[in-house]
Amino acid sequence: MVQSMGSISLLLAALLFIVLQPYSATAAVTYNVVNLGARGDGSTDNTKAFLDAWAAACGSASPATIYVPPGRYLLRDAVFRGCNNHAITFIIHATLLAPSDYRIIGDAPNWLGFQDVTGVSIIGGVLDAQGIDLWACKMSGKNCPSGATTLRFTKSNNILVRGLISLNSQMFHIVINGCHNVKLQGLRVSASGHSPNTDGIHVQLSSGVMISDTKIKTGDDCVSIGPGATNLWIENVDCGPGHGISIGSLAKDLEEEGVQNVTVKSVTFTGTQNGVRIKSWARPSNGFVKHVVFQHIGMVNVQNPIVVDQNYCPRHENCPGQVSGVKVSDVRYEDIHGTSASEIAVKFDCSPTNPCNGIKLKDVKLTYKNKSPKSLCANADGIASGFVMPASCLL
Repeated sequence: MVQSMGSISLLLAALLFIVLQPYSATAAVTYNVVNLGARGDGSTDNTKAFLDAWAAACGSASPATIYVPPGRYLLRDAVFRGCNNHAITFIIHATLLAPSDYRIIGDAPNWLGFQDVTGVSIIGGVLDAQGIDLWACKMSGKNCPSGATTLRFTKSNNILVRGLISLNSQMFHIVINGCHNVKLQGLRVSASGHSPNTDGIHVQLSSGVMISDTKIKTGDDCVSIGPGATNLWIENVDCGPGHGISIGSLAKDLEEEGVQNVTVKSVTFTGTQNGVRIKSWARPSNGFVKHVVFQHIGMVNVQNPIVVDQNYCPRHENCPGQVSGVKVSDVRYEDIHGTSASEIAVKFDCSPTNPCNGIKLKDVKLTYKNKSPKSLCANADGIASGFVMPASCLL
């Protein structure tokens, strides 16, 4: 009887081992950057430790977490390249610092770059690019580096960035380029309203990107949407200071992918240069903008609340002086309300050879100094419905 019981116990143990074996093979592993040599003292160069953590996570057959404990971790420019592990999560309870001397990474395209990755998540953390001195250099007219983008994903899929704070970028804060299925949730982006070329989030050549529950204060576009952006959803975003949410600038090149299926809803603009904007240079292009919805938008003292500018030429220097080839069609503006800081609150300055068509205004109420502002149209065809103020000038 004792021998029989012993045999049963051995059999049960063997069965448990077999059952639990697949679980142990897929159990998540964690790599603490401190255990790999990182020091959160604000002065030690931790670039190697972070890349070593990435290499270890890539080498894992299981989902992997890279943990950054509280502290201030100095990093030079780094590229995290794709690997066979498609489930890597950064959990950051710390501030990552770029070098205070902007010349160290100022000529690099990115401070932190992810290339050809799949299934990467970044949860929490502060990215402080310390770009203030570079802005001062640029505004002084001196010969300065162009500056690094703080965080860039290139040719990557199934990306999640949640709860991240980006401060004082040298150039753009976040760039999504050539990616699919990207979620940016609960971000905070902050730079001076006078900081040059510090776009909050730039999306191009990408599909299935969602930006939600985010606050952006910067010196350029809060969100800029470049060629090849499709199926983009922007919701619950506060913008200001900044240049608004812009599709474009387009027509930089003759051969250029179009922008389509873009929804911008439940956004508030406060003290921005523009609200919702479409902009293209006045030169030939096979690009287009179509199937766009701007909905439930609040404007608070916005210089140009609604604008399509197909003669875009900032500072009016070296303007092409031609005609934009970009075709703008099927753009809807619904439930847009608030205050304009200029008398012209709605401006459709479209291409004479490729007029805007299918523009729809519905329930728009904008005021200027407690009065009705004006609208201005050139080569724009569409319809207005519901209460629309200023009065529509669409053909």
